[in-house]
Amino acid sequence: MQLICDGLDLSDAVLKVSKAVATKTTNPILEGIKLVAEEDTLTLSATDTELSIEKKIKAEIKVEGTTIVPGRFFSEFIKKLSNEKIELELNDKNQLKIKYEDSESYIQCFLPDQYPGFNNVDSSEYFSISHNNFKNLINKSIFSVAVDDSRPILKGTLLEINAKEVKAVALDGYRLAIVTQSIASSTVNGGVVVPARSLSEISKLLDDGEDLVTVYIGNKYIMVDLGDTKVISRILEGDFLNYKQIIATDFATEITINKNQLTNSLERASLLSKVGQNNLVKFDIKENALVLTSNSEIGNIKENINITLNGKDLFIAFNARYFMEAFRTTNDEFVKIKFNSPSNPCVVVPSNGKEEYLYLILPVRII
Repeated sequence: MQLICDGLDLSDAVLKVSKAVATKTTNPILEGIKLVAEEDTLTLSATDTELSIEKKIKAEIKVEGTTIVPGRFFSEFIKKLSNEKIELELNDKNQLKIKYEDSESYIQCFLPDQYPGFNNVDSSEYFSISHNNFKNLINKSIFSVAVDDSRPILKGTLLEINAKEVKAVALDGYRLAIVTQSIASSTVNGGVVVPARSLSEISKLLDDGEDLVTVYIGNKYIMVDLGDTKVISRILEGDFLNYKQIIATDFATEITINKNQLTNSLERASLLSKVGQNNLVKFDIKENALVLTSNSEIGNIKENINITLNGKDLFIAFNARYFMEAFRTTNDEFVKIKFNSPSNPCVVVPSNGKEEYLYLILPVRII
């Protein structure tokens, strides 16, 4: 293998695929990045068997070939060479020579025979969505995914797809996020559960534009096709929680509130509550005000926020972090929060009536 490529292109490609390099594995070859030189293209790929990322760049290929380089070292090394033309050459000792300017270095490589293949998902089931909508779908829901291993299926996000839209559902037992985005086209009518880590890495590859990305859905994997970059993720097996049955349809108390005012008050209150390590804040809702309080051994905070109230007065407590993480994902000036009782979850929705998102948050029982 021998080729010449642009250092900036190579650095960008290595950065992207290195996110799929295995970090804790009994198989050292999974810590590598695969390089394939053929025709006028250098293809880089990495996998930890759950997540695979492939990136193609243009290159001047003098000798075609394949090798596996140590992922972490190669990534760090190439990052320092992003402004030069780089020549890569594999010798008969299975060493990759990296030539740049008037210097050269050698890296001992793995034999490619045992490296898992990057298999495209060959499926007629797919949907197309803009970069911006897909990124919003992921970022506005993924923070609610479970992080512990007690229920593995909840470490993923459920994607429910039909002809017009895709819905992302994530929950961890204390909160629930439902986000809906429109799609350009679809042959899918069903749902899959995708690991949160995979979606997080996919989100980093998306921009804020309207160009379309295609998501193919197979029996065990999904593939996200971004043109020169492809991502394949394992689909989680098992039954996702029947989330619809935990969302009330009628509420006794409903408030409309300025999101930024509530966020700022929650942030100040949570500073005090963290001293006691409980992050507990209390909402006292009556007339046209929400009185937010937080207490600890070093003091207390009491803040008044104007609201529009429909329904009954209510006194209820929450973990402030759950509200703050939800509010960081929205650009709305006002939100609606709906309640039933101090022991029932509340629901946060847009104040304009659109169904772009719904956040459900469980209260904390006050003894």
